[in-house]
Amino acid sequence: MSRRSTPQLLALVLLALALVVAALLPVPYVLLSPGPVIDVLGAPGGKPLITISGAPTFPTTGQLDLTTVSETGGPYGRVPLPRVVAGWLDPSIAVVPTDLLYPPGTTSQQVEQQNTQEMMQSQDSAVVAALRHVGVPVTLEVTVASIQPGSPSAGHLKVGDRVTAVDGTPVGTGDQIRTAESKHKPGQRVVFTVVRGGVTMRLTLVTAASPVDPSVAVVGFTPSDGYTSPVTVHIQLDNIGGPSAGLMFTIGIVDKLTAVQENGGAHVAGTGTIDASGNVGDIGGIRQKMAGARADGATIFLVPAGNCAEALMGVPAGLQLVKVSTLDDAVTGLAAAEAGRSAPTCTSS
Repeated sequence: MSRRSTPQLLALVLLALALVVAALLPVPYVLLSPGPVIDVLGAPGGKPLITISGAPTFPTTGQLDLTTVSETGGPYGRVPLPRVVAGWLDPSIAVVPTDLLYPPGTTSQQVEQQNTQEMMQSQDSAVVAALRHVGVPVTLEVTVASIQPGSPSAGHLKVGDRVTAVDGTPVGTGDQIRTAESKHKPGQRVVFTVVRGGVTMRLTLVTAASPVDPSVAVVGFTPSDGYTSPVTVHIQLDNIGGPSAGLMFTIGIVDKLTAVQENGGAHVAGTGTIDASGNVGDIGGIRQKMAGARADGATIFLVPAGNCAEALMGVPAGLQLVKVSTLDDAVTGLAAAEAGRSAPTCTSS
């Protein structure tokens, strides 16, 4: 071997080593791929996902699938470069920089806690929206879910307190509490009427400045929306988090409470958040959810109107999209699609 070729060989070896190290090192991306689909009309593990008491229920057929996204990377640990490259080449996988999804320092435990809270809230909103849709009386109520240490609420409010009024104005949702708070400036007094252990009391708190925006007044507790009704609905679902299953929960409850089958006995899937008034909100991972739904055999997919543009970038063959903005849209759109009539859908215009 000549002296001249030795440096060249060494350079090639070092380059190869660098490529191997680069391939093995984790990179700051999150991979979003199709997750499990779950039939809300079914009985995973032998137990019905939705059980209802206090009202007659009706048999159902077909499927109503909620759809999910599986995440790899980010707070769950970084992924190696080869998996990222493979994700870029797979149309069913989205590769997203971690910082676009999560603030720096976010832990997997924090993500799981937030997802659990959002899932519980979405279930309550789904129940209220469904019961209202079928004409069952519902009374909204809001309780204290958590209190920030050192905040104006600490030492005054307690977790489980039911908030009935703010400054004398009745409230029944967390949004109404936040609206009432927004009328104040930091340092001003705000009066909460709460029920604790059956006793009604008035508590005066002095607002503090929000750590996010010093001009915004906060009192430092997280409200949780709930309800009371003569009909009780229980949703049993483990290991799934986030708010995006709300729409499918709602349709499943309506399907059980009405003689008409909302899915027409077909295999329907979908996604979307829902509030107590039946308004449907957009979600993340729409393309992954459509891919998972079609792979499971769904032929109709309910798409929040706000996700239509992204959905059209990758509609699986054989999957009909029905665009929805409200629960009423979902019910009427499904009926039209199952009857072969024109149903609202996503368009490129």
